[in-house]
Amino acid sequence: MAEWLKAAVLKTVVPQGTLSSNLSLSVVIDAQANPVRYIRAGSPGAKKRESMDKEISTTKIAIFRKQEIRKTIHNNEWFFVVEDVVLALTDSSDAKQYIQRMKQRDDELAKGWVQIVHTLAVQTTGGKQRMICANTEGVFRIIQSIPSAKAEPFKRWLAKVGYERIQEIENPELAQKRTRALYKAKGYSEDWIEKRMRGIAIREELTDQWQKRGIKEQKEYEILTAEISKATFDMTPSAYKKHKGLKREDLRDHMTDLELIFSMLGEASTKEIAVNKDAQGFVENKQAAFEGGAVAGNARKELERKSGKKVISKENYKKLPQKKKLLK
Repeated sequence: MAEWLKAAVLKTVVPQGTLSSNLSLSVVIDAQANPVRYIRAGSPGAKKRESMDKEISTTKIAIFRKQEIRKTIHNNEWFFVVEDVVLALTDSSDAKQYIQRMKQRDDELAKGWVQIVHTLAVQTTGGKQRMICANTEGVFRIIQSIPSAKAEPFKRWLAKVGYERIQEIENPELAQKRTRALYKAKGYSEDWIEKRMRGIAIREELTDQWQKRGIKEQKEYEILTAEISKATFDMTPSAYKKHKGLKREDLRDHMTDLELIFSMLGEASTKEIAVNKDAQGFVENKQAAFEGGAVAGNARKELERKSGKKVISKENYKKLPQKKKLLK
């Protein structure tokens, strides 16, 4: 990354007194919206550019003062779930109602609302859902209508997230490192993190194959995922979450080591079957999902029979001893 861009972004991330500098803020917003303009020829980011031409459907969790802010990549920039932003900045227990009241108070915000926000598919613990999201610029506008002592720290946090996105475009390995660091900060063991990261990679390989094989609709992805889960664990993801006492949390972030291993086996087997049988379209891939899940399901049952202990657990990690300093 050019030194002038680093300096401009850092000026925004760590301001001397306030974030009112329109120049440095516009650099962050513009760099997120048009990242290719800030990638030098020959850099890792430039080499990866061709594979980024299509929209990346990645969703991650960011942390602001222990509050989870869901974010998803759309047109190569981060979009944040507006409800999560509101919950992070207010004491409201009903984000939807707060947003409605906010628009009633601010006529200009209400008039420009459809330009500020986008309804995007965001990964949730129950699968992908359509949610109201806004990019950095849109979130800054929304914050103007929220009286909160947390507003300025949140602006600095938001600018930092944008800076990290630019870094990740130049060096995709940074995204993995940050994910590992986040899990470590939450208190997970190194062995668990290793399995979780491998599971993420296997999941991406599977969804890439589904896309190549004609799976387009989000509902189809959800059905195929549920098919693997039912064959592997005798439960859909939503039933599994209920079994573990989860609501909005990510199911796989609360799986034991063995549960992660069998999840990986089910999805890796599904991918192999789909590729080797050249499954095309939803019907054939659904059959491959059932067969792949059955491979993992049969292995799970065999282990349970020989060990005398159930793999499926009610255990969750909601009370991990988080390392607070790393989560700030």
